[in-house]
Amino acid sequence: MDTSKLSRWNEVKQICLRCRACPLAARRTNVVFGEGVLESRVMFVGEGPGEQEDLQGRPFVGPAGQLLDRMLAAIDLNREKNTMICNIVKCRPPGNRTPTMEEGEKCLPFLRAQVDIVRPGIIVCLGATAVRHIIGPEERITRVRGSWMERKGFWITSTYHPAALLRDESRKAEAWADLKSIRAKMDELGIS
Repeated sequence: MDTSKLSRWNEVKQICLRCRACPLAARRTNVVFGEGVLESRVMFVGEGPGEQEDLQGRPFVGPAGQLLDRMLAAIDLNREKNTMICNIVKCRPPGNRTPTMEEGEKCLPFLRAQVDIVRPGIIVCLGATAVRHIIGPEERITRVRGSWMERKGFWITSTYHPAALLRDESRKAEAWADLKSIRAKMDELGIS
């Protein structure tokens, strides 16, 4: 492991743990900074922590996280071996509501630092909130999901958030097509 990456990651994490830039900090149990392998070539970015994530301090640990783990396994990815998982906001919004644009903007410097440290070849936006903050505030998941764009040396795509798939199983076929597209892009870029 690159010790300078680990040092930078831990430094940014410590700053995040002290963050009080928005009202979400006052209600959190834990900061949910991110989880995975610093040498990952694929980074998945979700919306923000839910109740279980806030309690455990880890991203995607509830039912949506279990589905995400199965989705990752289907394309030979695993958060312990070759993937990084982060969120737009690092603190749980009350009642698991969607983070506001302002809350997301307050956390974006942390996500930018995470991307800068990990330097993934592929960034996957999970759901509408990640799409709005990473691709553009006017974009919609239904319009951009499954498509690819290159920005600043990163390949970016999007798919439905696992929680949305649990609510609406009719979208699972589209999500499966998105996963196959991610695997194909990984193969094209020589990412294992």
